Amino acid sequence: MHRTAVCLLLATLPTTLLANGPVIDYGPRPAYLIDKLPDGALKSKLQSCAGQTPAKSDFSISHRGAPLLFPEHTVESNVAAARMGAGILECDVTFTKDLALVCRHAQNDLHTTTDILVSDLAGTCVTPFTPADGDTPAAAECRTSDLTLAEFQTLTPKMDSADKTATTAKAYQGGVADWRSTLYSDDAHLMTHADSIALFKSLGAKFTPELKSPAVEMPFNGFSQEDYAQKLIDEYKAAGIPASDVWAQSFNLEDVLYWIENEPEFGAQAVYLVDHYRIGGFDPQNPDSWPLPLASYAQQGVQFIAPPLWILLTTENGQMVPSEWAKQASAAGLNIITWTLERSGALASGGGWYFQTVSDVITHDGAYFEVLDVLAQDVGVVGVFSDWPATTTYYANCMGL
Repeated sequence: MHRTAVCLLLATLPTTLLANGPVIDYGPRPAYLIDKLPDGALKSKLQSCAGQTPAKSDFSISHRGAPLLFPEHTVESNVAAARMGAGILECDVTFTKDLALVCRHAQNDLHTTTDILVSDLAGTCVTPFTPADGDTPAAAECRTSDLTLAEFQTLTPKMDSADKTATTAKAYQGGVADWRSTLYSDDAHLMTHADSIALFKSLGAKFTPELKSPAVEMPFNGFSQEDYAQKLIDEYKAAGIPASDVWAQSFNLEDVLYWIENEPEFGAQAVYLVDHYRIGGFDPQNPDSWPLPLASYAQQGVQFIAPPLWILLTTENGQMVPSEWAKQASAAGLNIITWTLERSGALASGGGWYFQTVSDVITHDGAYFEVLDVLAQDVGVVGVFSDWPATTTYYANCMGL
């Protein structure tokens, strides 16, 4: 019989951990990144904190746990993030066929984040595995909405990956980026949303669930978008979690406005995740390319806004500085959270998508700290999502954030 992820955790962790929270340990990565920094004030400041006592920080927000090395949205990934001092942990929320809320980055990602294609549930996939053929890559699509909760809980999570050259479903399980790892994937455990609430509470952390856009048409079996948004909040209320400890997120502005109107205590900290970058011609330096003036969100009651970090940054005289978008968001009185640090691997080649507006000055791994410094000191962000929270925690505590 399946045992829930939280039951497994509580059965194996010592009672002292559950009573006091995890022992915080930054590990070797912050020091490694500091060593990569050029000599200067930032490096000296960060080196001066080498002897600090590691501590939890709400500025440090885990992104799907600690998926740089652990399978995302698993018990183990989130325990690792809490042990790195992330004060706020994330469950991306979607739903199953029987309308149970579970933690997955997308409703249709099971083919890359679990073993479903090599399990007895492969036949439930909306797009069965198709092998690579010449220039046509291998493909599949598997959804939580095609599984009951009981079926979902039989799956084994893995690192998010797919080998698009594969000719078998087993080979398709590979493709892990060479800067990630499979060393910490064995015996990982999936979570329901309710599991995540119990786990995060036991770890002494706060909560930032994201209501993911459904891959199915809504209403789904009579379950409306409003029902979906409400059910997320109801699970925190049922668990006795104070609204002040929850930052509910959505890319759908209507979800955020629903919470503001119908659950005002939770709505006060609801986070609008910005996807303006999907608009053709969008330029964070050009307000005429934005869908709405940023002040209009504040006028609708939105208090927290969260763009990808590149929207907040530009370069000037070879230095990273706040973008016009960042300046106007701050002027509108919006609290800014950003994503996602440490999701780009080594930075010698410019950092890819997450650093696209500052790629010309991103030339070494230590730039993770340089980006953090501009975001915190010049943009004034109140939190940063990270795939390896130790880096952000170290910085926040060193700088007294």
